[in-house]
Amino acid sequence: MSDLSISVSGMSCGHCASAIKEELLPLRGVQDVRVDVPAGLVTVVGAGELEESAVHAAITEAGYQVVT
Repeated sequence: MSDLSISVSGMSCGHCASAIKEELLPLRGVQDVRVDVPAGLVTVVGAGELEESAVHAAITEAGYQVVT
C-alpha cells in the first residue's frame, strides 16, 4: 500500500472535495482519497505504486491546481 499526499490550491468546500474524489477514485490502483479542504491537502491511498502524473492530471481535470 502506498500513500501520496499532494498540496492543492483552489479548494473551498465539500463540493470541491467531491469533485476531486470523483476524478481520482477511478484511477488504477487508487483505493481511497482523503481531502482536507482547510489544509489544501489531498491524500491518495493506493494498493501499490500510484502514477503521480496521472493523479496530478486528474486533479487538474477537476479544476484545481497542484502546488509543487
